[in-house]
Amino acid sequence: MENNHTTERQKGLFSDTLQRKRYLCALGMILLMVGMSEFLQEKEILFPEMAALTIGMWIVDKRVWRIRRGHLLALMSMGACVGVLIVRYSPLPLVLNIAMAFSCAAIGLWFARSSLFPLISACVLPVLLNTESWVYPLSVFIMTSILIIVQRLMEKGALRKEIIYEPVGREWKKDILRWGYLLLSVLAVSSLAVYSSYSYLIIPPLLVAFVEFTNSTAGFRNRPLLTVLLLVTGALVGVAFQLVGHCYLGLPEVVVALGIFIVLFTLFEWLGKFFAPVGALALIPMLLPAETLIWLPLQVAAGASLFIIIGLVFFQQCYKWSRAQLVYCLIPHYLLSRLSRNRKG
Repeated sequence: MENNHTTERQKGLFSDTLQRKRYLCALGMILLMVGMSEFLQEKEILFPEMAALTIGMWIVDKRVWRIRRGHLLALMSMGACVGVLIVRYSPLPLVLNIAMAFSCAAIGLWFARSSLFPLISACVLPVLLNTESWVYPLSVFIMTSILIIVQRLMEKGALRKEIIYEPVGREWKKDILRWGYLLLSVLAVSSLAVYSSYSYLIIPPLLVAFVEFTNSTAGFRNRPLLTVLLLVTGALVGVAFQLVGHCYLGLPEVVVALGIFIVLFTLFEWLGKFFAPVGALALIPMLLPAETLIWLPLQVAAGASLFIIIGLVFFQQCYKWSRAQLVYCLIPHYLLSRLSRNRKG
């Protein structure tokens, strides 16, 4: 019996060691991206969604998105190019350009039979930030290539489980209706954001979080309050470190990024939950003017709440839920864990 307990503790310790190695790999990738952006003084190199991708593909030891490796590189690179092309050549208003970028991402995901929702950010980010430089898609291509190569090496080295691709099922009518409703939702919130001058309501990681939340297999679809709290926390952490660390103390942004992700990774470990868009949202402040950062967490809170309410009412039809299910969704995850432990005790 004692030997069995010893074996279990050893397995737990070994598992923790693997997790720490995965965290270090992800941290190294994020710091490399931020460091190169700062060293070359090219903000277009900084692609916040890469933080989400490293969390989902390196740290989380299970399949987060359904995607072939070859498709991953093609979709992310083409998505970044589409965003830049829209900025360069589309004469349409910003709201319609955002809708166009979202639609292109949806079409790409549908044809690839993939659930790689960070593609939405790759398309929409340059449109929202008015990025015309081809450095951006080149950076996305290079970083995605590194992401794929390192993930394969991690699988061969038993640092994480090997991911077996399973295509997303196709149902023409259902898929068209679902993406159509998502597009209408994004168009409505984008109109509110642009014409009210609160453009951070539609910061790209929020669009990704919205689609993740409405996805029928998403792990956070039954925890709307936790989803909003995590997104706001990511924005708060990113803004606090950027304003205090970089703008006030003058620390290099690579040091700021180190602090941000030590905090976020600690939070993920404490919760026992990962939500990749939070990582992307925490890097967004590095791309925004310092004088507007103070409003980012408030607008993220408003935008996240609006998207989650839309998801609950129109996609999950929460008005049909039982009272017990509604209460469960509104209680933070850590309180549920404590209540569960107390009952067992």
